[in-house]
Amino acid sequence: MALNNPAFANPAFQEQRPGLTPPAAPGAATSYAAAQHQGVDVAAQAQMEGMYAAPSAGAVETDRMTVEDTVVKTVGLFGILVAAAVVGWMWTLSPLPNSAPTMMPWIIGALGGFVLAMVVIFTSRKKIRPGLIFAYAAFEGLFVGGISAYFEFVFPGIVMQATLATLAVVGVTLVLFASGKVRASKKATKIFMIAMIGYLVFSLLNVVLMLTNVIPEDMMFGARSMPSPLFGIPWGVLLGVVVVILAAYSLVLDFDQVQQGVRNGAPRQFAWMGAFGIMVTVVWLYVEILRMLAILRGND
Repeated sequence: MALNNPAFANPAFQEQRPGLTPPAAPGAATSYAAAQHQGVDVAAQAQMEGMYAAPSAGAVETDRMTVEDTVVKTVGLFGILVAAAVVGWMWTLSPLPNSAPTMMPWIIGALGGFVLAMVVIFTSRKKIRPGLIFAYAAFEGLFVGGISAYFEFVFPGIVMQATLATLAVVGVTLVLFASGKVRASKKATKIFMIAMIGYLVFSLLNVVLMLTNVIPEDMMFGARSMPSPLFGIPWGVLLGVVVVILAAYSLVLDFDQVQQGVRNGAPRQFAWMGAFGIMVTVVWLYVEILRMLAILRGND
């Protein structure tokens, strides 16, 4: 599944293709194998039964990636993100009431998070460095707290709306995936890839049009703020709905890759990459919902 979350680009999360089992030799060799099978050592069989009767080993005992360990690490990373978000929120609103909110936490968090994300992704093939992932969560929290405080200042109550909507999308996606009703498929992933490329091209073009003043400055979100033929609803709202669906499917891909890593018997440290990948997707989902709500409320 190319072009999915780059955090899962490591071979540990890819589907394994074991070699073919060689055919059994005919004649005497087959008879010998059957006789050998019947003469299984009693002590070995008893040891095997004891292993099955013993409690199942966790990630610590096996040093292998598990879903439970990935969940624990994901919760831990979001704990760091929330703590840093509080700092970013307070920093953004600190100049008040004498001046407008500062955008420094937003900018520093976005740049620092982007750089660290690239470092984590490109170095993960050689070594997983949890410290870098912790730092990424902190910078991403600074970004989320900063942008949330800024939007809350302009549109009071929007952060609670975006947070509840994000939790709802993540929760529903997780339940549907866990129940087996939603799964990643090759056809759906191809459509996802095409849609993502189109969205990235549009986003870059929109930024260029805004920087060159082709789009009026009073349109805060550029072409996204322009009304569409559909009842005058801004293009950003319609696009936002599509992007939320894309982000939800990206979560499905993330969950699927985590399960694939567990099936592959990936080392325990790769649970950090699973947690990192899920965080990247959830933050993207939150920001898209926040922007969509801002466009919708700005059009009132």
